[in-house]
Amino acid sequence: MLDQIRIVLISTTHSGNIGATARAMKNMGIADLALVDPVAELDSEAVVRASGAVEILDNAKIVGTLEEAVADCSMVIGTSARSRHIPWPLCNPRECASKAKQAAGQGNKIALVFGRESSGLTNEELQRCNLHVHIPTDENFSSLNVASAVQVLCYEMRMAALADTPDEEDLQWGVPWDYELATHEELERFYEHLEGTLVDIGFLDPNTPKQLMTRLRRLYGRVAMDKVEVNMMRGMLKATQRQANQSNSKK
Repeated sequence: MLDQIRIVLISTTHSGNIGATARAMKNMGIADLALVDPVAELDSEAVVRASGAVEILDNAKIVGTLEEAVADCSMVIGTSARSRHIPWPLCNPRECASKAKQAAGQGNKIALVFGRESSGLTNEELQRCNLHVHIPTDENFSSLNVASAVQVLCYEMRMAALADTPDEEDLQWGVPWDYELATHEELERFYEHLEGTLVDIGFLDPNTPKQLMTRLRRLYGRVAMDKVEVNMMRGMLKATQRQANQSNSKK
């Protein structure tokens, strides 16, 4: 399970936080680190704070966008300390680890995404996630250092990995799932196809989109579609577009 977990840091401004994150990861047996558009460099402070986990820094993948960081992941979990205008599936770290364990047991990669030190993840970035995880800190002092947040979630991941594997009858569906979950990249292509189809049939006005696609992302994110289901949905969208084009040509 731990080999299938990736820690993603977005636009980290302090190199010491990157080093401390690497140390927290190594403590819990997690080694896959991705840095999205980091402001800080991997300098001597990062090495010092890594305290023996330098190989995680050396192997860290540096990319320009969140999409690149999670393209091969089927479950993307965003950390959120703020309430949002539109409710989104939310869990605590222990529940998060349980969901991640089930997904990993079916061969899926999981990304845990952490935002900027000052402002966390943007609404757009959180919309790219299947669910959100919130660390229930004291409401009078809720600010949590990013490396500390990584430590909390990595600990829960390790505890879940060390726990006894559940019997098949304890799984949510009674038996192991039959197909791998769709990757983030496959889901993004589906959302682009869905939006284009809704525009084609006149259901979505691109000039006044309101929050339609945001709510549809939330809907399909809750479902956690597998690869076959995504292909089915895209086939339905293609058929819908063909029918719409035929109707328009007859007018």
